[in-house]
Amino acid sequence: MRAVNTDPHLWLEDITGDAALDWVRAHNAPTVERFAGPEFDALRTAALEVLDTDTRIPYVRRRGEFLYNFWRDAQNPRGLWRRTTLESYRRDHPDWEVLIDVDALGRDDDVNWVWAGADVIEPEHDRALVSLSAGGSDAAIVREFDLTTCQFVADGFELPEAKTHLTWLDGDTVLVGTDFGAGSLTESGYPRVVKRWRRGQPLTAAETVFEGAATDVAVTARCDRTPGFERTFLTRAVDFFNDEVYQLRESPGGDELIRLDAPTDASVSAHRQWLLIELRSDWTTPTASYGAGSLLAADYDDFLAGTAELTVVFEPDDHTALHHYAWTRDKLVLVTLADVASRVQILTPGSWRADPVPEVPANTSVVVVAADDDGDEIFIDYSGFTNPSRLLHGPAGGPLHQIKAAPAFFDSANITVTQHFATSADGTAIPYFVVRPDGAAGPTLLGGYGGFEVARTPGYDGVLGRLWLARGGTYVLANIRGGGEYGPRWHTQAMREGRHLVAEDFAAVAADLVERGITTAERLGAQGGSNGGLLMGIMLTAYPHLFGALVCSVPLLDMRRYHRLLAGASWVAEYGDPDDPAEWEFIAKYSPYHNISASAEYPPVLITTSTRDDRVHPGHARKMTAALEEAGHRVRYYENIEGGHAGAADNAQVAFRSALSFSFLWEMLGGAG
Repeated sequence: MRAVNTDPHLWLEDITGDAALDWVRAHNAPTVERFAGPEFDALRTAALEVLDTDTRIPYVRRRGEFLYNFWRDAQNPRGLWRRTTLESYRRDHPDWEVLIDVDALGRDDDVNWVWAGADVIEPEHDRALVSLSAGGSDAAIVREFDLTTCQFVADGFELPEAKTHLTWLDGDTVLVGTDFGAGSLTESGYPRVVKRWRRGQPLTAAETVFEGAATDVAVTARCDRTPGFERTFLTRAVDFFNDEVYQLRESPGGDELIRLDAPTDASVSAHRQWLLIELRSDWTTPTASYGAGSLLAADYDDFLAGTAELTVVFEPDDHTALHHYAWTRDKLVLVTLADVASRVQILTPGSWRADPVPEVPANTSVVVVAADDDGDEIFIDYSGFTNPSRLLHGPAGGPLHQIKAAPAFFDSANITVTQHFATSADGTAIPYFVVRPDGAAGPTLLGGYGGFEVARTPGYDGVLGRLWLARGGTYVLANIRGGGEYGPRWHTQAMREGRHLVAEDFAAVAADLVERGITTAERLGAQGGSNGGLLMGIMLTAYPHLFGALVCSVPLLDMRRYHRLLAGASWVAEYGDPDDPAEWEFIAKYSPYHNISASAEYPPVLITTSTRDDRVHPGHARKMTAALEEAGHRVRYYENIEGGHAGAADNAQVAFRSALSFSFLWEMLGGAG
């Protein structure tokens, strides 16, 4: 195990230091040279065709009379923010009004802008706070945009690059959390202070409304401007999974903070007269007990008064969990997972009667793309491993009709999808999907994530289909613990000291694939990013015999210092505190950077990251690569100078990264030509 008090590769944490970037260039060049060539170019072109095609679905969100969309293609690699009407959207070729051309804006400003979103004021829908990132980092600038004149507002609200959070209080006032200077950020690098900032006022004169502690993850504000239900909420995230939520009431005598007295690890949301509480752990009140994963409803005002009756809207079982939900004005749309397959129901508040949505087929992955919380309109997308997306539209509780359909990017006629269950080390059944062409002769790729209660569901992936399945490769998706496929308990048991369960589950799936004769260890590869990149690092150092090759992207790997790098402090609730000797004891057992063995035989690994990733520090990937080289292992490295935590800033970069990863895996796993 690597000594924790000495780190010979610490200098690689200097993100933009000359020596570190020289090291990056020296490692990028041979990786690109090794895999560049006609086959790589063909894969990159095939991926880019999927990403840039004009026939993919332009997903929209209603804001007033318009449907808004952000779009990238070959002619607009950084993208267009645009809008149209529903009547136009129904046509095969809608008429789009372009609001912001990010490529043109970047040329004008001489900055490589990446779109980071827009907060449109409601219900007026006449102004937006537009966020733009230089190169794709989480930190972004903010500019006010007039949706009537379609111009940026001269002398409007504007902020320099920071990890900023803004919300409209009214047309001339915002609540803002940003980098106000020394002491204004948390240890995780997010806003600690929220201020009330009025139009025409210098930011230095903005009035402090709320402050959190430096050890918090972040403090944020949200304003609900629904007429008759205007409310302002302040949230103090004390860690990644625990929030204190307050309603802010302004009065001539001063601001009043009213705590919403729900469990801190529950998700709390308000819609008109209703309050919803989604539980992450069991909750016992003086009158009843409720299980983790349940969704409860109450009258909002009664809850604040302490007189509310809680109604169970959804209750999980051993096979079913709540995935997500959305409101229209008078209906609640619930998407649940039953052994990882989606089900959709429409609930009527008050009676909370649940009606199925018959237009959504079974055994698909469903996303509520948009719901009009001031009307009855919903957009629901469904797809499967071999079935491209279909977008349904209509009133919640009424008939839905297909409004858009994505094209097929690969021939799925002879591809079979099956679900199996592997037995983990502690006896738990772990589901996984196998997507396999008939007579598949190529290698097998295993994917997984296993963290932060993120559920991985069986959706359509045109790039994977073209670059892997169409060549005869088999794809496997593992629904391991740490995720949210079976609700919060599937996640919480794999936190902190239970983290070993994530790796044990993934290893169990890998072994089960070999036992079933689906593949061999030599022809089995795995790929994961971010938290999934940590999983790949653990597979490399603790389970190398199970794999023939690994791809580890934008990863956490140095678990001794992760909490001191960029946003790492925000994940202590997930992984534990390395500065606590008792917690470092269990973290040290799996920290990939500290468990490299020079005597073990590791499969070849490709490690990728981004210089502009200001969430997971690129030093993780750099140092791991250097340490593996030092120990004599086979490692390839590629670092994109842009892209943020996504690892790519535009479709061309996504296509390049995909071609690189699949080329590496195919060759290392002995794929046929």
